[in-house]
Amino acid sequence: MKKIFWPTKKLGNKNYFEILGSGIDEFDGEKEYLSTSSIDKNKIVAIEEVIIYQKRPSRANMQPRLNSVWFAKMKNTVKIYSFSEENKNEITKYILSTGFAGILCNVKEVYSKYLEKMFLSKWFNDLKDKSTHGSTQQAINNQEIKDFEIPLPSLPEQKKIVYVLDAIQETIKVQEKIIEKTKEIKRSLLNEIFNAKTKNKKSKLQFKIKKWVKLKEMADIIMGQSPSSKFYNIVENGLPFLQGKAEFRETSPQPLKWCSQPIKITEKGDVLISVRAPVGDTNLADQSYCIGRGLAAIRSKPNLDNFYLFNYLQRVKEQISNLGSGSTFKSINKETLENFEIPFLSLSEQCEIAEILQTVDQKIEIEQKKKMLYEELFKTMLKKLMNREIRTDNLKI
Repeated sequence: MKKIFWPTKKLGNKNYFEILGSGIDEFDGEKEYLSTSSIDKNKIVAIEEVIIYQKRPSRANMQPRLNSVWFAKMKNTVKIYSFSEENKNEITKYILSTGFAGILCNVKEVYSKYLEKMFLSKWFNDLKDKSTHGSTQQAINNQEIKDFEIPLPSLPEQKKIVYVLDAIQETIKVQEKIIEKTKEIKRSLLNEIFNAKTKNKKSKLQFKIKKWVKLKEMADIIMGQSPSSKFYNIVENGLPFLQGKAEFRETSPQPLKWCSQPIKITEKGDVLISVRAPVGDTNLADQSYCIGRGLAAIRSKPNLDNFYLFNYLQRVKEQISNLGSGSTFKSINKETLENFEIPFLSLSEQCEIAEILQTVDQKIEIEQKKKMLYEELFKTMLKKLMNREIRTDNLKI
């Protein structure tokens, strides 16, 4: 049976779309500025800054419109946001960066939420990435966007497709709430274990801290050192190379490069800590890595449990971060790390604490894996719906 694809329309077709130019309406008071860093996939994760019209960054120059969809123009970035009837109050709240391309939809032909899903698809982002250009930061311009052809079923079919995909995304949101709630439980446990002042009465989980010792008494500090760039590889040749915190995942580090001439090597179980902006983020090495100047490895001596140390350093991350020096990019040196004090407990007590917290971490990991499965389901369903491999003819909404 011959596969039948949806009809396509160019984004430059003015009967269906309008590509929005830069320039904003003058406004009184304050608005929130959304840079491309403010968006993760299709949700706001942080406001870049609060602005006023007269004094705002030059890039804060894109005006939200009802039924408009925005995507980041840079290569290898999936950052999408839309303004529809559901969130129309946000139109007067935000100003966007010129790093976004804005597409205004003709509501008689195009459902903006459908276009949002299309811009999230791997197909569209592969198309976008192939069209980017530039020496410093590769991106696309409006002329290239005009020539993009996208699948465009009928308006009722668009709404059915969105209905199916929204159902999956709602499940992902539920998983995110479960993960965040479990992390809150862990933070509360850490406070109880280390006898935080927020507790008015003694908890059964609180351990008596006998004394405080310098980290160098309990562990060895190995500062990262970046080798020559000629030894970096983007394919697996040598040890996986970690430059800094940016390559940390929720569970284990994710190397972006490999190093064929390792200089500083971690061992499995070492506590990794970022020592250059940002300072204080931690992870556990799940294997041997070559580490660059942005990281240090803390290798526990026999009287220190590495998981106990990892969790304590997570709890005092802000305190460690405040030890960083430098006006532009903060960093922390080996001596400062070595002299940082940690609570001394017997090894058996450390192991007891580690066991309690590992149980919670296992719960977090299970929920994160569920979330990843739903995210893969979303991608698969999006692809199949766009290719008409799954039909929604009989779906009533």
